[in-house]
Amino acid sequence: MASSQYPQETFLSVKLSPGSFMEKKRHAASSASLKQQLGFLKSTGRYEAFKLKWLPAYDEPPAVWPIGNWLFWDSDIGKWIEGACYFLHTDYDAEVDAAVQELTDMLAGAQHEDGYLNLHYSIVEPTKNRFTNIRDFCELYNAGHLLEGALAHQHYYKNDKLLGPMIKYVELMIKTFGPGKDQLHAYPGHPELEIALLRLHERTKDPRHLELARYFITERGNPKGVDGRHYYDWEADKRGDDPNARPYFYPERTPSNWYYSASVPLVEMQGVEGHSVRPMYLLTAVADMVRMDQKSTTDLQKAIVRLWDDMVGKKMYVTGGIGSIPQYEGFGIPYFLPQGTDEGGCYAETCAAIGIMMMVERVLQYDLDGSFTDIMELAFYNAVLTAISTDGRKYTYVNQLASSDANAADRSEWFKCCCCPPNIMRTLAIIGGYICSEPASIKPEDKHIAVHLYAPSTLEFTVCGQPSKLTQATDWPWSGDVTFALETASKTVSISLRIPQWTSEWSIEPEPPHRNVQKGYLTLPGDWLAANPSFILKVKLDVRMLAPHPLVNTDTVALARGPIVYCVEDMDNSWVEDHFKSLQLDPDAEVVERPTVDRTTDEKYVALDVYRGSSLLPTKSLKAQPSVPWKTLAKEAADANVIDVLHFVPYYFHSNRGGKGMMRTGIRRWVR
Repeated sequence: MASSQYPQETFLSVKLSPGSFMEKKRHAASSASLKQQLGFLKSTGRYEAFKLKWLPAYDEPPAVWPIGNWLFWDSDIGKWIEGACYFLHTDYDAEVDAAVQELTDMLAGAQHEDGYLNLHYSIVEPTKNRFTNIRDFCELYNAGHLLEGALAHQHYYKNDKLLGPMIKYVELMIKTFGPGKDQLHAYPGHPELEIALLRLHERTKDPRHLELARYFITERGNPKGVDGRHYYDWEADKRGDDPNARPYFYPERTPSNWYYSASVPLVEMQGVEGHSVRPMYLLTAVADMVRMDQKSTTDLQKAIVRLWDDMVGKKMYVTGGIGSIPQYEGFGIPYFLPQGTDEGGCYAETCAAIGIMMMVERVLQYDLDGSFTDIMELAFYNAVLTAISTDGRKYTYVNQLASSDANAADRSEWFKCCCCPPNIMRTLAIIGGYICSEPASIKPEDKHIAVHLYAPSTLEFTVCGQPSKLTQATDWPWSGDVTFALETASKTVSISLRIPQWTSEWSIEPEPPHRNVQKGYLTLPGDWLAANPSFILKVKLDVRMLAPHPLVNTDTVALARGPIVYCVEDMDNSWVEDHFKSLQLDPDAEVVERPTVDRTTDEKYVALDVYRGSSLLPTKSLKAQPSVPWKTLAKEAADANVIDVLHFVPYYFHSNRGGKGMMRTGIRRWVR
């Protein structure tokens, strides 16, 4: 079994350079998000909830029936504790420290004698009803986030005050769930616990933790789980569900087991389906299990690739966002990718994009494949980073690619269901752990460093017990020049550099012994590095016009530069009145780069300007009856009023400066 390199731990080996792009994002989360979120945990009742007293929130009707508004409070606390513990390693704060320790005591005090720990079935519903709605009520999902918080807690505090109670809860699960005659043949309605159990196994080496995760993964979707029936259907009948009382988020009459990514066993699934976060968390765990045991998980490994290809090729937005159906926050049919809610959908939830990063990081530990890493980079710089304001105080849950009157481009401080704010906070806390990894070397005395993301940073590692460093100096993502400095006494350190698929030109100075890129990575051997410990990677940051797959049936183009996708926003184009719906962009237009430092946010970025390469289609004068003659439309489009200059900003940066809330990413193609 290959040892893990979870970013939750390896981030401590990477020091981000002060003032750099990535460090500033992490610092905003540490200095602003962490304590602001603590304030909301307290003001909404989440913080005090584990004292097990009745709170006004429990009297509120569900915003999304049948899920009570408090049902995910356990996970909110778990994620916040997790992120807090990561930051305490590097940015100590006494108030945060005290809050973590108080929450730890409250959690331990709320635990039942047999190990059970859950707010809903300890306060709102009788405890005897626990584990009767595994499908919807997310006990196991909540437990997963609490367990991940406990692992982070033990890593920082070096005690078992939180991990001990959580392992006791896992002991109860081991007794309760499994293939045995007296066990429930169930698996989490929302995957997450599987991820946590595999990380727990890595910490404890207890094979039962691995086997419980394996059971949850392989039993999922079994059509004959109990008495020849799907577990979720059997469970619903047992608790007396009315088959006509459809949960709000169901896309069709019950059962909708595909919403849970449980329509069939994973190895039989042909495409990603349902709620978009669920399959990403599930595949994260599956990839981790493959890493642990590649020999007996061949079918699962094939499923990862099959589902990944379906998602990236047919169901992913240009920003790396996933999920086009707002009703169930999930995947639509292949190639259904509207940009905004008034066009038929677009959800692209923050947690789903974070799930992409989590899954890819696990895959890269056993398969160094740049086609995965390119998408991780795309998701991070666009679908993930857009979800938090530059000051770390406001967030998005939904990350649409175009605004509308009904859904303006804006940000909020908090949400009733607030899975996203603490999720992006904990992700930024460990972002250094995503930069590099150490794939297994053939010989113990060798060391192999794989560089996935480029960022000003220093990786500290050891070779045969001797301290070593790999430093990156760069202005990435605005400049493609990356200067590396390797400091080591060893001559057996090799480095693999990702060569992004989106670049048209790259080089290394001095010239390496070969330019043989395998699966997106160029490997520099130890003997060359011993002679050339300092070298420069030059990657051309091409400005590119991107188009969706033709079967998406939207004739649009979007702008990108390097890993950054761009959008238009009303703050820079004040004339807009219709959310840029009538805007046309010539894909052959000249694009001018403009280094910028925004005065209101102090955000540094490269803006893009298009001079006289865009226009406004006179949509008001074009009336369908019920159609428009093609020649009329073509003439109007070609002769449309030219815009002198159209300004673009990075997609992640939108809605940081006020304005009317109008934004668009994919723009109608202008045929001149």
